[in-house]
Amino acid sequence: MVSRRFVSFVVAALLAIGLIVAIRWLSSDETEPQASKCSGDAVQVRLASSQDKFGVLQQAARDYSGRQVGGKCAEVLVESANSGTVMQALARGWNEQTDGPRPDVWSPAANAWTTLARQRVGTADGTPPIPEGKATPIVTSPLVIAMPEPMARAIGWPDKAIGWAELAELAADPRGWARFGRPEWGAFKLGKTNPEFSTSGLNATIAAYFAAVGSTSDLTVRDIENAKVKEFVGKVERSIVHYGDITLTFLANLQRADDKGAALRYISAVTVDENGVTDYNRGNPSGAPETLGKHAPPRTKLVAIYPKEGTLIHDHPYVPLTWMDSGKKAVADDFLKYLHSAPVQSLFQSYGYRSHDGKPGPLATPEYGLRPDAKIAELNAPSPQVLAKILESWSELRKRANVLIVIDKSGSMEQEAAGTGKNRLEAAKDAVVKALPQFRADDKVGLWAFSTKQNGDLDYVELAPVQAIARHGTALQDRTRELIPGGGTGLYDTMLAAVEKTKSTYDPEAINAVVFLTDGKNEKSGGLSLENLLPKLQPTGEQDVRIFTIGYADEADQEALQQIATASEGANYDASRADAIDRVFTAVISNF
Repeated sequence: MVSRRFVSFVVAALLAIGLIVAIRWLSSDETEPQASKCSGDAVQVRLASSQDKFGVLQQAARDYSGRQVGGKCAEVLVESANSGTVMQALARGWNEQTDGPRPDVWSPAANAWTTLARQRVGTADGTPPIPEGKATPIVTSPLVIAMPEPMARAIGWPDKAIGWAELAELAADPRGWARFGRPEWGAFKLGKTNPEFSTSGLNATIAAYFAAVGSTSDLTVRDIENAKVKEFVGKVERSIVHYGDITLTFLANLQRADDKGAALRYISAVTVDENGVTDYNRGNPSGAPETLGKHAPPRTKLVAIYPKEGTLIHDHPYVPLTWMDSGKKAVADDFLKYLHSAPVQSLFQSYGYRSHDGKPGPLATPEYGLRPDAKIAELNAPSPQVLAKILESWSELRKRANVLIVIDKSGSMEQEAAGTGKNRLEAAKDAVVKALPQFRADDKVGLWAFSTKQNGDLDYVELAPVQAIARHGTALQDRTRELIPGGGTGLYDTMLAAVEKTKSTYDPEAINAVVFLTDGKNEKSGGLSLENLLPKLQPTGEQDVRIFTIGYADEADQEALQQIATASEGANYDASRADAIDRVFTAVISNF
């Protein structure tokens, strides 16, 4: 089966990945409505922002809105959007039916996404609505390797220059942290987001190839194809805990682990923006202004390592899309000037960003995990052809998946999935069928369905065993399509059984996980309770299985699902809006 992770610039392949759209700002519960300051004749500009800076940029937009531009009241509406998925939507031609209201301005976390949009173009006229040239930064932030301070000191920080070479060597050492006299820390574990969705993941992957080649100048396609280069990058990828669409998944899990005094067991390093380190060390891993000060700083802080081989700068470009009319363009241009004003740049610096011209702010201190005197070697962004080859090569080298998908088929799944014209189960089945091709042929995937008493007294039934997609990909899709709703919701017993089953097929070289989709809450009397379930899900360092839960529709027990995901150091995804299930399921699959 062809993987959607395989990067191709053939239009047919672009159409094949066209359904991978996980734009979070389409979900009304993720973006707080912005009260209008304008009445009468107004010009509204819609700005799609990468999730990391969304909160601060939204605050700036609220302060800006209400100004007069060209004799009209100007208003900027900022919406949170995943950089990679907006890129895909722009490349193939924005479709408001599936992609939502189109933005007027786009601000991904890095200019690399505009390069990929031009490369992947599949629009009718072959031209994405992106101006030529490199877009102007709003703010900047270098990519860093964030490590818990005790671990960083164990490998020589801050006196020793550290980079990808040291991490690759540690990742490949079977002794793990025992090499440095700390066996209790276990194996070296890296958190890195999926480079097809996340800027941190994309730039970390690029930086690893630079380190493997041993160069800070231009990479070539021949470099990427070199066997020794692939071996180096493969070592890094094999240390991955799991992938994801945003770094917040790792930082939020780390904060919860730190609250329990277990930060050093969860993860050894995570690739993030520099400002992600200051956010975490202030007890605010989301970086959102409204949550700052609501959680204490961590017991074990993170420190930023600037890789000795060099790093890439997240330049947060301001990209005015070419389909704007003159009135919107005037407001968009005026808003950029406002963002570059001294007070607004100071606002961003107060959240750990550097100014648009690279100047660090007041948080660039050891107290917040940064070294103001650190020398940063900036890497040159690769050419479009090399960037494409890097993603293609990563698809081959990434850590494999060993995943059991569990789908709720209880009677409530027969209810209408609002906004889809289908019932919940039909919409969920469609999402699963569309998502399965995102796995590689050698990823192992199985399928269960559950409600109550599906197999004697058991609440679940195996529809397809966990085995390579290449062996039964079509059968997986067929069995999914055949599901019929009925019965109650035997959630907790099924959850534990799914974890135990995944342990029985455990692959130490893979990401071992359960993806669990439900629209309800546990309805089984006399079965396992949540209090008894949670301790059984906690990682022990041996045959750990992470759980990625999807709470589908309003009736889903999101609180219980979050506790389950947290206990296993996975992640919970809220699909309260049933029409968002395609996008949410794609975000879940990005972990693999």
